[in-house]
Amino acid sequence: MRQFSLLINGKDTTTANVLEVRNPFDDTLVGTTYLAGTAELETAIAAAQACQRAMAELPSYVKETALRHIAQQLEDRTPELALLLACESGKPLKYALAELARSVQTFRIAAEECKRLPSELLQLDWTVAGQGKEALVKYFPVGLVAGIAPFNFPLNLVAHKVAPAIAAGCPIVLKPASATPLSAVMLAGIVDASILPKGAVTILPMTRETGNLLVTDERFKLLSFTGSPDVGWAMKAKAGKKKVVLELGGNAGVIIAQSADVDKALARCLMGAFSYSGQVCIHAQRFFVHRSHFNAFCEKMCAGAAGLKWGSPSEEATDISAMIDAANTQRVAQWVQDAVDAGATLMAGGYSKDGIYAPTILSNVTTAMQVCSEEVFGPVITVQPFDHFDEAIAMLNDSRFGLQAGVYTDSIAEMDKAFNHIACGGVIINDVPTFRADHMPYGGVKDSGLGREGVKYAMLDMLEPRVLVK
Repeated sequence: MRQFSLLINGKDTTTANVLEVRNPFDDTLVGTTYLAGTAELETAIAAAQACQRAMAELPSYVKETALRHIAQQLEDRTPELALLLACESGKPLKYALAELARSVQTFRIAAEECKRLPSELLQLDWTVAGQGKEALVKYFPVGLVAGIAPFNFPLNLVAHKVAPAIAAGCPIVLKPASATPLSAVMLAGIVDASILPKGAVTILPMTRETGNLLVTDERFKLLSFTGSPDVGWAMKAKAGKKKVVLELGGNAGVIIAQSADVDKALARCLMGAFSYSGQVCIHAQRFFVHRSHFNAFCEKMCAGAAGLKWGSPSEEATDISAMIDAANTQRVAQWVQDAVDAGATLMAGGYSKDGIYAPTILSNVTTAMQVCSEEVFGPVITVQPFDHFDEAIAMLNDSRFGLQAGVYTDSIAEMDKAFNHIACGGVIINDVPTFRADHMPYGGVKDSGLGREGVKYAMLDMLEPRVLVK
């Protein structure tokens, strides 16, 4: 068991409010850190303000050096950090290692993008009034950034706020999830050892009440939130004049077209359905399968789900472990039971054993059921047949969410139709919607959010254009 102090303006800090972090699998104590109060948050904001100009004026090569240092330190400490991440979140070690690799990549992408801040030269002689004039458009850091990150990717989703802020030249104060703060606090120590100004990056676990100040305090010029839709939209309503970026998840759909190779798709569909017990914003939740493949697909998915290995998240062979807490496990179980009571067919799973909720597959579902209409955020999928590709698109779009979708097809015409007509932020062809590359634009429409992440695209929100006319 380790103790993690907070770093505020380069100084180790403790508070009277000790935060215990326990392994969701066996309730063992993973480590302790501290909850920051309003006094600690105020110190962090003051330190961020004090270094705001220095951050804005950092040359690209200095930011690049810092970002590459952070990436290398994460890579060098991968075994330690991956095990910590697995234990605090209940994420199987294989997925924790993948998250570490992505976090390293996120900082390396930022090291490249900090050298490519946008600028533009405009000729203004499109009218008589503009004759003899030209304009230079440059982008400047927006100022202090507030970040709020969720539990499901405790390191990489923190990295997706911290790395773009550094690259854009913005100080950031970030609240990690209280259930999984330890890997983020370790990251704060790595950042503090870089050449960045003290106070440029502060990561503080805090209560929701204290965290609300990140939303309402006008000294922050941008709020970047990843989490639930209800919380995110409520934050936007309280955020005042600041910019707001929301990544709010969804109930991602997968279309298996008539031309698809079901056997080739199966392994990725199992991963998208059940990796980290479905606690992924782009969890492949709703499967729409052409009727010619429906029975075979269901049979193979049920067999694949039955073959997943349950166990401790710290074991390399584990595929499925405990969800983040008992309350969410009980919620998922209730949603499944409600669906069955309303007429859904339970094809696999639907039970808990040793605190782990089984991979669950439901058919004969309707959009009135929460397992279809809401974000399950658990190891549950629904499977529905369709006869025509247009029907599948309509079924997928029948949702208040629109983050990403997956489409398995060998038809260029179906690929184009899916891209042009599916209402979401990203369409993934011949793969599950759970795919994400850390430099691509990532975000959704409808209730799935506002704005885009992905390092370059997050940076654009952290910068403001200014025009010089001469």
